[in-house]
Amino acid sequence: MSSSSTPERAIGKILPLFPLPRVWLFPAVILPLHVFEERYRQMLEDVLDSQGRIVLGTIQDGHESDAANAPPIYPIAGLGEIGRHERLPDGRYNILLVGLQRVFVREVPSDRLYRKVEAIPAHEVPIDGHAEPELRTQLLMALNARTKDFPKVPPEFSTGHLADMLLLRLPLEPASLNALYSELDTEKRALAALTEHAKRPILPSEPPSESSTESS
Repeated sequence: MSSSSTPERAIGKILPLFPLPRVWLFPAVILPLHVFEERYRQMLEDVLDSQGRIVLGTIQDGHESDAANAPPIYPIAGLGEIGRHERLPDGRYNILLVGLQRVFVREVPSDRLYRKVEAIPAHEVPIDGHAEPELRTQLLMALNARTKDFPKVPPEFSTGHLADMLLLRLPLEPASLNALYSELDTEKRALAALTEHAKRPILPSEPPSESSTESS
């Protein structure tokens, strides 16, 4: 899937980077994380004293084994805000990270143990008004098929978020999931999610997957 190129001359905020393998922070998703490495404990101590925001960057496919160092991340990442945190007696943390939006990222020098990036909002192309009602109906049907006791979705919950929720429930390879995560044309992303859903019928023995992922 194609996405817009990184905006030129845009000025972003400098934020801490939390790189993880095979984890994508989607907008409106709450991600539980266990933080134990010294550099990321320092990161949390720093951000909890300020705005509580970090960038969760997904480590590029094939570099997962280098997570302890400074592996490359994909150019579109997730901006998140710490919604809740628990500091354990030994200094580790359990946090709930709330996805806010997709951002373009560019690494910058860091004077701390953790890495930092310049984060620039990745603006999404909205769905054409004529196409949205039908797309929304199809996405809701797909989500109901893949989720036991799927709750009623409030009208203010965007169709783009519904597409993201469906992607999180599909057994996609990392490269495919990242391509769809990075698609900023919301209508294209929704149609692609529906196409992937149609390719992968749910077997009676398969439980539906959850919408959030726990990582350490």
